[in-house]
Amino acid sequence: MDMKEYVSKVRQAANYIKEKSNITPKIAIILGSGLGKISENLESPIQIVYENIPNFPKSTAPGHKGELLIGKFGDKNILLMNGRFHYYEGYTMKEVTFPIRVMQELGIEYLILTNAAGTLNPDFEIGYPCLITDHINFFGDNPLIGPNYDEWGERFPDMTEVYSKYLIDAAFSSAKKLNIRIYSGVYLGLSGPTFETPAEMTMMRNFGADLVGMSTVPEAIVARHAGIKLLGFSAITDKAVPTQLKKVTAEEVLEVAEKTGGKIADIIMDMINSNIFE
Repeated sequence: MDMKEYVSKVRQAANYIKEKSNITPKIAIILGSGLGKISENLESPIQIVYENIPNFPKSTAPGHKGELLIGKFGDKNILLMNGRFHYYEGYTMKEVTFPIRVMQELGIEYLILTNAAGTLNPDFEIGYPCLITDHINFFGDNPLIGPNYDEWGERFPDMTEVYSKYLIDAAFSSAKKLNIRIYSGVYLGLSGPTFETPAEMTMMRNFGADLVGMSTVPEAIVARHAGIKLLGFSAITDKAVPTQLKKVTAEEVLEVAEKTGGKIADIIMDMINSNIFE
């Protein structure tokens, strides 16, 4: 698919969403497991199933519903993306980040990315949220490879502050107010779908990573290219520390993510109520 065709497909999807909703969302949240609490508090949400959106990919990952919800949270217009696309599902990077381009066309100014992640940091405990302060792209690919569409962003985007320091500080303040213990650290994104070997864990830790997962980095790259302000949360679901290893299953990861996601949801809702996203 050439760039002109890709841009056209993104705009078709965005126009379809605009026709379905009479409000213009300013904040978008990609919901991880356990963040359903936010959608439950959305006023009169409009539900749009991915399958009905022209050119939209289909979500196949466990626990991902595959729907957009648009509505009001207090006086803020919010778009919730319930179910993301992963590189390991066989999608190209352009397909993985297609929704971010649609968000850009919709006029989204703030994007909150959430995920479930293993911790490489021996001092981090399972079941707590972690703010993403920076990331390492270990996918061996980049969604900006290929022709650049100048209307969407510059050819060589600056990545010195991918995740907004202002939003990170505000998230820490909300967590403190709510008495929620929270970490902060560097997220390393890789393709999956295999979990990491002990040797890989040691290597990634030596590279300075605190968290490891199979998403988020592609979306973050495109969001920054688009000029969207970013905040990222990981729910720490398992240990990726060679000396603290135990075998994990996808089911166990999802269970911990559900519980931890509730804490992340509380922080995000407090931030919205505190008028951080102005």
